[in-house]
Amino acid sequence: MRKELKLKQLTTDILIIGGGTAGCYAALTVREHSDATVLIAEKANIKRSGCLAAGVNAINAYIVKDRTPEDYVDYAKKDADNIVREDLLLTMSQGLNRVTKRLEDLGLIILKDEQGEYVARGNRNIKINGENIKPILADAVSSLEDVEILNRVNVTDYIIKDNRILGAFAFSIDKEIFYEIRADKVICATGGAAGLYRPNNPGFSRHKMWYPPFNTGAGYAMGIRAGAEMTTFEMRFIALRCKDTIAPTGTIAQGVGARQVNSLGEIYETKYGITTSERVYGTVKENLEGRGPCYLRTEGITSVQDDELKKAYLNMAPSQTLKWIEAGKNPSQQNVEIEGTEPYIVGGHTASGYWVDTKRRTTIEGLYAAGDVAGGCPQKYVTGALVEGEIAALAALEDRKEEEKARKSTAAVTTEKHFQGTEQDILTKNSPFNSCSSFNSYETSEELHPANEKLQELEAILNYENPVFTIEQLEEAMQKVMDTYAGGISNNYQFNEKQLAIADEKIDQLIELSSHIHAEDMHELMFAYELKERLVLAKSVIAHLSARKETRWHSFAENLDYPDKKDEWLKYVNSRLVDGELKIIYRELVGREDIYEHSHS
Repeated sequence: MRKELKLKQLTTDILIIGGGTAGCYAALTVREHSDATVLIAEKANIKRSGCLAAGVNAINAYIVKDRTPEDYVDYAKKDADNIVREDLLLTMSQGLNRVTKRLEDLGLIILKDEQGEYVARGNRNIKINGENIKPILADAVSSLEDVEILNRVNVTDYIIKDNRILGAFAFSIDKEIFYEIRADKVICATGGAAGLYRPNNPGFSRHKMWYPPFNTGAGYAMGIRAGAEMTTFEMRFIALRCKDTIAPTGTIAQGVGARQVNSLGEIYETKYGITTSERVYGTVKENLEGRGPCYLRTEGITSVQDDELKKAYLNMAPSQTLKWIEAGKNPSQQNVEIEGTEPYIVGGHTASGYWVDTKRRTTIEGLYAAGDVAGGCPQKYVTGALVEGEIAALAALEDRKEEEKARKSTAAVTTEKHFQGTEQDILTKNSPFNSCSSFNSYETSEELHPANEKLQELEAILNYENPVFTIEQLEEAMQKVMDTYAGGISNNYQFNEKQLAIADEKIDQLIELSSHIHAEDMHELMFAYELKERLVLAKSVIAHLSARKETRWHSFAENLDYPDKKDEWLKYVNSRLVDGELKIIYRELVGREDIYEHSHS
């Protein structure tokens, strides 16, 4: 029996795509500063969605005592070897402590010393009891008036006309419902992308990865397809993690001062450098040169530190604590083996994402980006994502006000010049729809009604018969291609131009095959679109890796044809989809005092 979806049309002032860290804070900000209605579309359930789903044990972006926001900019700039937007970093850093205090006021437990000061963990971190950090944010949002939360809804595409956003298309994961959501402004606050490359633990344990496996780059893919300018996808992120459990290493390195050592007991981190990419690169090199395995040296720490580490990981990565318990050895009795993960695309740790201005406006008018999808601003972590949600929300409200003023001004002029026209004529010429705040007149115009085409696309997948390949088979093929030819684990994160060309060709083939897949139900339909999202992003990642003719970040972008770093590449590698082809755009660096604005040309 043929499956058909029910079309449901919704309208709101501000649509927030993604109910994670940035999305929740954007909603809080909108309602605090306006009476605008908000709709949050969340693929999972806002109570435990996003990167904070399992909690965290530290705030990793905080301006501790005797430090300044400018210090944080310097740190992030150095770690990314200068390829950052200093203006974005500064505006983010200036809000870190403010949003941290707001979290505490909402109920987050931040550890304090005897003087009542936050307990610092290094130069930029403070300790928290953060198992319930996401429920705290979700509860705060759920209590707001005029905020509707659509859980278990998968957003697939923006609705764009003349480079202006009108809303988005989505479908329910549980029910046979297709949503057409019209909005005045849209804030994209989705996550980054995992699953492009073959993971450390494939097969049954493939979910054991650093970054949430349900983050598939949806926001990136929607932006790419819509023609938004994107930036720095070549700065992939590879996390240094505890082997097998893929638990964080920073808790050990910063918590007890553990150094990176090889199998000979030699400290090697100082040999290669201590930036994020250099720590991974050093581990790869030590293994390649026969001095592996590599470890964080915990042998000899105190029993108190043993207990602290086990408790800390129970808050965030319990598999690591269980591993110590199952082995019958505390951290003080055995070093912790470490390894690099597969590459991810994530703007919260690197600079990948939408090309935005300081207000987090994208190059599509009316569309804003915050958190992992906003490019140019690495090392933002939890609090940085909160700040960007706030900035994007305030910008959306500011732009709504300016457009309302402009509409009233135009209406006044029109009334004066065309006083003999009817009231209905004037309202039609200056309707809210002309500035994307409503779609009441939309149903009468076929040109402005692409919903039918999208609906047919979804139903075609649900009703496709006798597919040659399953969604899972195509996903595994994509991961093998990226791993083998685009710098995955099996190639020690290295690649060359010929390999990238092969990767590009094979991804094109998989994109074609992805047009002939079947989904048994709405849940499988989500998997189908996650595959499509990853393939779109994979194409962009390959293009960016090829476009930067240097190796600026070892392991993150290890180009064997261009093994050296060059000053001529102190620039951003951006891209935009034009007439079906990815166009590479090079832009000059933006300083922290610069005010960058889009030209929309």
